Amino acid sequence: MSAAELDVRHFARADLPRIRQVLIDVHAEAQDVDGDDEFTKRFPWFVDHWGGHPGFSCVIAYDDAEPVGFAYGAPATPLREWWRGHLDPAPEKTRTFSYSELAVSTKWRKKGVAKLLSRALLDGRDDDMAVLLVDVEHPRVQALYESWGFRKIGEDRPFPDSPVYAVMLAELPLS
Repeated sequence: MSAAELDVRHFARADLPRIRQVLIDVHAEAQDVDGDDEFTKRFPWFVDHWGGHPGFSCVIAYDDAEPVGFAYGAPATPLREWWRGHLDPAPEKTRTFSYSELAVSTKWRKKGVAKLLSRALLDGRDDDMAVLLVDVEHPRVQALYESWGFRKIGEDRPFPDSPVYAVMLAELPLS
Protein backbone atom coordinates (compact mmCIF):
# COMPACT_ATOMS: atom_id res chain seq x y z
CA MET A 1 0.00 0.00 0.00
CA SER A 2 1.23 3.52 -0.77
CA ALA A 3 0.73 6.69 1.27
CA ALA A 4 -1.95 7.83 -1.20
CA GLU A 5 -4.08 4.82 -0.23
CA LEU A 6 -4.07 5.62 3.49
CA ASP A 7 -7.18 6.91 5.21
CA VAL A 8 -6.33 10.32 6.72
CA ARG A 9 -8.76 11.43 9.42
CA HIS A 10 -9.03 14.89 10.97
CA PHE A 11 -9.48 15.49 14.68
CA ALA A 12 -9.98 18.49 16.97
CA ARG A 13 -9.73 19.29 20.67
CA ALA A 14 -13.00 17.50 21.50
CA ASP A 15 -11.56 14.28 20.05
CA LEU A 16 -8.48 14.16 22.30
CA PRO A 17 -9.86 11.65 24.83
CA ARG A 18 -10.54 9.27 21.94
CA ILE A 19 -7.17 9.69 20.15
CA ARG A 20 -4.76 10.43 23.02
CA GLN A 21 -3.50 6.86 23.45
CA VAL A 22 -3.20 6.41 19.67
CA LEU A 23 -0.84 9.42 19.54
CA ILE A 24 1.20 8.15 22.48
CA ASP A 25 1.50 4.64 21.03
CA VAL A 26 2.43 5.73 17.50
CA HIS A 27 4.96 8.22 18.90
CA ALA A 28 6.57 5.54 21.11
CA GLU A 29 6.92 3.15 18.17
CA ALA A 30 8.10 5.82 15.74
CA GLN A 31 10.66 7.30 18.13
CA ASP A 32 11.84 3.95 19.52
CA VAL A 33 11.51 5.63 22.90
CA ASP A 34 14.42 5.14 25.27
CA GLY A 35 13.00 4.40 28.70
CA ASP A 36 15.70 6.55 30.32
CA ASP A 37 15.15 9.72 28.26
CA GLU A 38 13.24 12.05 30.61
CA PHE A 39 12.37 14.56 27.87
CA THR A 40 10.86 11.92 25.57
CA LYS A 41 8.99 10.32 28.46
CA ARG A 42 7.07 13.61 28.86
CA PHE A 43 5.39 13.19 25.46
CA PRO A 44 1.97 12.48 27.06
CA TRP A 45 2.21 15.89 28.77
CA PHE A 46 2.84 17.53 25.36
CA VAL A 47 -0.18 15.72 23.88
CA ASP A 48 -2.35 17.06 26.70
CA HIS A 49 -0.84 20.55 26.42
CA TRP A 50 -1.38 20.90 22.68
CA GLY A 51 -4.63 18.95 22.71
CA GLY A 52 -6.03 21.37 25.28
CA HIS A 53 -5.61 24.33 22.93
CA PRO A 54 -8.99 25.48 21.51
CA GLY A 55 -7.61 25.43 17.95
CA PHE A 56 -5.91 22.02 18.26
CA SER A 57 -5.82 20.23 14.91
CA CYS A 58 -4.65 16.67 14.36
CA VAL A 59 -4.52 14.25 11.45
CA ILE A 60 -3.95 10.52 11.76
CA ALA A 61 -3.24 8.21 8.82
CA TYR A 62 -4.66 4.71 8.97
CA ASP A 63 -3.92 1.52 7.05
CA ASP A 64 -7.32 -0.10 7.55
CA ALA A 65 -7.70 0.11 11.36
CA GLU A 66 -3.98 0.50 12.10
CA PRO A 67 -2.71 4.05 12.79
CA VAL A 68 0.57 4.57 10.93
CA GLY A 69 1.34 8.22 11.63
CA PHE A 70 0.03 11.54 12.86
CA ALA A 71 0.67 15.27 12.80
CA TYR A 72 -0.73 17.95 15.08
CA GLY A 73 -0.46 21.54 16.23
CA ALA A 74 -2.44 24.65 17.06
CA PRO A 75 -2.60 28.33 16.13
CA ALA A 76 -0.28 30.64 18.04
CA THR A 77 -1.47 33.84 19.69
CA PRO A 78 -1.00 36.58 17.06
CA LEU A 79 2.05 38.80 17.61
CA ARG A 80 3.06 36.72 20.64
CA GLU A 81 4.72 33.92 18.69
CA TRP A 82 7.96 32.83 20.35
CA TRP A 83 9.79 32.51 17.02
CA ARG A 84 9.61 36.25 16.23
CA GLY A 85 12.79 36.83 18.25
CA HIS A 86 14.74 34.92 15.62
CA LEU A 87 14.02 37.45 12.84
CA ASP A 88 14.74 41.16 12.68
CA PRO A 89 12.55 42.48 11.37
CA ALA A 90 9.86 39.88 11.97
CA PRO A 91 7.24 39.44 9.24
CA GLU A 92 4.20 41.69 9.41
CA LYS A 93 1.93 38.69 8.98
CA THR A 94 0.49 37.67 12.34
CA ARG A 95 -1.31 34.34 12.03
CA THR A 96 1.01 31.42 12.71
CA PHE A 97 0.21 27.74 13.06
CA SER A 98 2.54 25.99 15.49
CA TYR A 99 3.22 22.60 13.92
CA SER A 100 4.07 20.70 17.06
CA GLU A 101 4.51 17.04 16.20
CA LEU A 102 4.88 14.60 13.32
CA ALA A 103 5.43 10.87 13.81
CA VAL A 104 5.42 8.06 11.26
CA SER A 105 5.62 4.35 12.07
CA THR A 106 9.01 2.89 11.17
CA LYS A 107 7.55 0.48 8.61
CA TRP A 108 5.86 3.40 6.81
CA ARG A 109 8.95 5.60 6.49
CA LYS A 110 10.16 6.81 3.08
CA LYS A 111 6.75 6.22 1.51
CA GLY A 112 5.46 9.80 1.49
CA VAL A 113 3.45 9.54 4.71
CA ALA A 114 5.17 12.52 6.37
CA LYS A 115 4.34 14.74 3.40
CA LEU A 116 0.78 13.39 3.22
CA LEU A 117 0.21 14.14 6.91
CA SER A 118 1.83 17.57 6.73
CA ARG A 119 -0.27 18.57 3.75
CA ALA A 120 -3.44 17.25 5.37
CA LEU A 121 -2.67 19.27 8.50
CA LEU A 122 -1.58 22.53 6.85
CA ASP A 123 -3.40 22.80 3.52
CA GLY A 124 -6.48 24.97 3.65
CA ARG A 125 -5.58 26.69 6.92
CA ASP A 126 -6.28 30.42 7.33
CA ASP A 127 -2.90 30.98 8.99
CA ASP A 128 -0.23 33.01 7.18
CA MET A 129 2.73 30.92 8.35
CA ALA A 130 3.68 27.67 10.02
CA VAL A 131 6.54 27.18 12.48
CA LEU A 132 8.12 23.96 13.73
CA LEU A 133 11.19 22.65 15.48
CA VAL A 134 13.59 19.99 14.16
CA ASP A 135 16.36 18.42 16.22
CA VAL A 136 19.61 19.81 14.75
CA GLU A 137 21.04 16.29 14.94
CA HIS A 138 18.58 15.24 12.19
CA PRO A 139 19.71 17.17 9.10
CA ARG A 140 17.79 14.89 6.71
CA VAL A 141 14.53 15.76 8.48
CA GLN A 142 15.43 19.44 8.25
CA ALA A 143 16.16 19.03 4.53
CA LEU A 144 12.77 17.33 4.07
CA TYR A 145 10.98 20.30 5.61
CA GLU A 146 13.08 22.67 3.49
CA SER A 147 11.92 20.81 0.38
CA TRP A 148 8.34 21.68 1.40
CA GLY A 149 9.08 25.40 1.80
CA PHE A 150 10.29 25.74 5.40
CA ARG A 151 13.49 27.66 6.12
CA LYS A 152 15.70 27.66 9.18
CA ILE A 153 15.55 30.99 11.01
CA GLY A 154 17.50 30.10 14.15
CA GLU A 155 18.06 27.57 16.88
CA ASP A 156 16.38 27.11 20.25
CA ARG A 157 16.40 24.83 23.28
CA PRO A 158 12.89 25.29 24.72
CA PHE A 159 13.53 23.13 27.82
CA PRO A 160 16.77 22.52 29.74
CA ASP A 161 16.62 18.78 28.95
CA SER A 162 15.45 19.09 25.35
CA PRO A 163 17.65 18.83 22.28
CA VAL A 164 18.74 21.94 20.42
CA TYR A 165 16.24 22.52 17.64
CA ALA A 166 16.36 24.30 14.31
CA VAL A 167 13.50 26.82 14.26
CA MET A 168 11.85 26.50 10.86
CA LEU A 169 9.27 28.86 9.34
CA ALA A 170 7.19 28.62 6.14
CA GLU A 171 4.59 30.78 4.50
CA LEU A 172 1.27 29.09 3.92
CA PRO A 173 0.16 27.55 1.72
CA LEU A 174 3.25 25.39 1.40
CA SER A 175 4.98 25.32 -1.96
